[in-house]
Amino acid sequence: MTWLVPLPVIVPLFAAGLALALYRRPTIQRIVSVTALSIVLVAAVGLLVGADSGPLVVDVGNWAAPVGIDLVADRLSALMLTISSAVTLCVLVYSLAQGEGEHERAPISIYHPTYLVLAAGVANAFLSGDLFNIYVGFEVLLAASYVLITLGGSRERVRAGTVYVVVALLSSVLFLVALAAIYATCGTVNLAQLAIRLPEIDPGVRLVLQVLLLLAFAIKAAVFPLSAWLPDSYPTAPAPVTAVFAGLLTKVGVYAMIRTQTLLFPDGRLDTVLMWAALATMVVGILGAVAQDDIKRMLSFTLVSHIGYMVFGIALSTTAGWSAAIYYVVHHITVQTALFLVVGLVERVGGSTSLSRLGGLAKLAPVVAVLFFVPAMNLAGIPPLSGFLGKLGLLEAGVALGTPLAFALVAGGVLTSLLTLYAMVKAWNKAFWQTPPAEVRPVRLPAGMVGAATALVVLGLGLTFAAGPLFRYTERAATALTLRSPYVVAVLPDGLRGTGISAEPTGGEGP
Repeated sequence: MTWLVPLPVIVPLFAAGLALALYRRPTIQRIVSVTALSIVLVAAVGLLVGADSGPLVVDVGNWAAPVGIDLVADRLSALMLTISSAVTLCVLVYSLAQGEGEHERAPISIYHPTYLVLAAGVANAFLSGDLFNIYVGFEVLLAASYVLITLGGSRERVRAGTVYVVVALLSSVLFLVALAAIYATCGTVNLAQLAIRLPEIDPGVRLVLQVLLLLAFAIKAAVFPLSAWLPDSYPTAPAPVTAVFAGLLTKVGVYAMIRTQTLLFPDGRLDTVLMWAALATMVVGILGAVAQDDIKRMLSFTLVSHIGYMVFGIALSTTAGWSAAIYYVVHHITVQTALFLVVGLVERVGGSTSLSRLGGLAKLAPVVAVLFFVPAMNLAGIPPLSGFLGKLGLLEAGVALGTPLAFALVAGGVLTSLLTLYAMVKAWNKAFWQTPPAEVRPVRLPAGMVGAATALVVLGLGLTFAAGPLFRYTERAATALTLRSPYVVAVLPDGLRGTGISAEPTGGEGP
C-alpha cells in the first residue's frame, strides 16, 4: 500500500500543469481539477486504513533515509490528509458552481492550477518525513495562497494580501533560520534521525531550536500574540478561498507543532509557555469575535480563538491531550470551512456580510438558515455535537493533569465556548431573524454551492455520529506519538540501537 503515499502530492502537481496547459478549455480544466482531487481523497482514505497498522514510508528516488527524502503516512498525517482532501474537494465544487471568478476581474484559468498547487503543498507538508521538505510544502502552499488571496485585484484584496505575504515571509525566514541551526547542530533534518540526535545536544541549544520552530509554526497557526494578521487578511478574499484558508492553512501550522513537539521535543520544557499562549489565544480571540459586526471578521476571530483549544491539547503533553487536540483539529477544519462557505451563500442572498445590513434571511432562504445554524452550534460546542465532544475531551485531559494552570485553561475553555455561543446567536439573530433594513429580493442559489456547503455540514455531523471510532483512532495516533518508536523504526529500522527510545512494534500500538 506504500504506492499510495506519494499520490496526494504527485497527482495535484501533474493536474496543475495539465490545467495550466488547458487554460483555453475551462470545461476540461474543471474536469481535470475535480478528478485529481477525487483521486487524492480516495488515496487518502486508503492511507487512513493502511496507516492504522503502522507508518507507511516511501523513499523518494529510492534514496533511503537519512540521505534521501521520505514521505511518511502514519495515523496522524493520514487523518489530516483525509479530512483536508475532503474539504478541498468540497470547496472546489462550491467554487465551480459559483463561477470561481465570473464576477471577478481575475482570469478563471489562474484559479485551477493555483488551487491544485495549494492542495499539493498541504499534502506534502503532512506527509514529509524531514523538516526541510515540510518547509518546501509550506512554501508551495504559501506561494499558491499569495495568488488566491488577491484574486480580483481589488485595492482591498491587494492590501490584505500584502499583509499576508509579509507575515508569511517572516515565518518562513524564521523556519529557515531554525533549519540552518538544526542542521549545523545535528547534521540532519530528517525527523526520525533528529528524534535520536536532539537529546544528545546541549539542553540550552535544544531549547533555542525549539523556540525558533515554535515561533515559525505559531505565526502560521495564528497563535496569540502572533495572530493579528489573520482577521484582516482572510475576510477580503473570495468565499471559497477564505473557506479553504480558514479550514486548512492554520491547521498545517498546528500539525507541525504537534509533530515536532511530540517527536523532537518530548521533554515539555515549553509546555507552560504554550499553556499561557493557548489561554490568551482563546480569550483574546473570542473577545474580538464578540465585538465584530461583519460575519467574515467574526468567524476569523473565532478561528483564532479555537486555535487556542488545539494548543491547549498540545501543551498538556499527555496522550489524552494529544488525542483530544487531534480530534478537535479534524472537527474544526470541517466546521470552520462549512461556516465560511455558508457565509458565501449569505452574501449572495443578502448582498452583504455586515450584520447591520442583513435580516430576514430565515424567511427568504430557509435552507441557508439551517446550513448556518447547524455548524454554528457545532462550533459553539452544543451537546452532543462534535464540537462539544472535542472540547469535553480537552477539558477532561486538563482536569486529569490537575495543575493550577491546567485548571485555568479549563476555565478559559468553558468561557470561550460560552462566548462563542453568544457570538453565533447574535449573528443568527441579526442576519436571519431581525427585520432587514431594506427590501431584499429572492436570489436563486446554484445547486452546486448549496450541495458543497451541505456536504461539509453533513460531514461535521458525521464526526458526531462517528465520534467513538474516531476518538479511538486519535487515541491510537496519540499513543504512537507518545512512544515515538513506531515512527523512528519505520523510517530508520536500525535507528534505535543505543538510544533511549524504547523499541515497540510498529503495528497495533495503543488502545
